Amino acid sequence: MKLLTGNDLKTGFVTWWTGSDWSLHIEDAADVGEHGEAILAAEEGARRVNAPYIIAGEQTPEGPRPAHIKDRIRALGPTVRPDLTLKPADPAAGDWVI
Repeated sequence: MKLLTGNDLKTGFVTWWTGSDWSLHIEDAADVGEHGEAILAAEEGARRVNAPYIIAGEQTPEGPRPAHIKDRIRALGPTVRPDLTLKPADPAAGDWVI
């Protein structure tokens, strides 16, 4: 199984390719199989996510699971409490897309 992942341009959150769009939930991820490189090229061109890449995964009863520990951690969300992270000085900073 191959999964396509990246980061949301606006929030930086981890995203997963669903077969037609991007989701914040690993459970929604679709197997890109042999079409992974073509989808990756199209999504890089569309610039809907930052730094998309293909990873190895496996199907489990709970849904798709990344094969590598790094991507499993990414799938679970932040490893620190959100209240301990740096906050932007400008409240509108989250609306910026460069």
